Amino acid sequence: MSKEHNAVIVEDLNMKGMSQALNFGKSVGDNGWGMFLRMLEYKLMFLGKQFLKIDKWFPSSKTCSKCGNVKEELKLSERSYKCECCGIEIDRDYNAALNIKNIGKEILKY
Repeated sequence: MSKEHNAVIVEDLNMKGMSQALNFGKSVGDNGWGMFLRMLEYKLMFLGKQFLKIDKWFPSSKTCSKCGNVKEELKLSERSYKCECCGIEIDRDYNAALNIKNIGKEILKY
């Protein structure tokens, strides 16, 4: 992946908070997410590529990837995103990934 693309954009996740809030216990805390991101960043820097972390408070799941409308409430149990403004219905995680990609592209324009 790092040889095919010029930039990698990831969401900075609060793994400790996720493990406590979702009752995952140690399985989330011990998954090595931070180490993975450090190694990925090093590899990209070595190849002359860009690595960008999007703030963990950016509402990637609550924002419509088509029109930009932001929902006030979105339960974790809701696995699809339905926009009241434009009517799009899309997988919640795919919608968040599109938003992360789009905000990363905007930041990298400068």
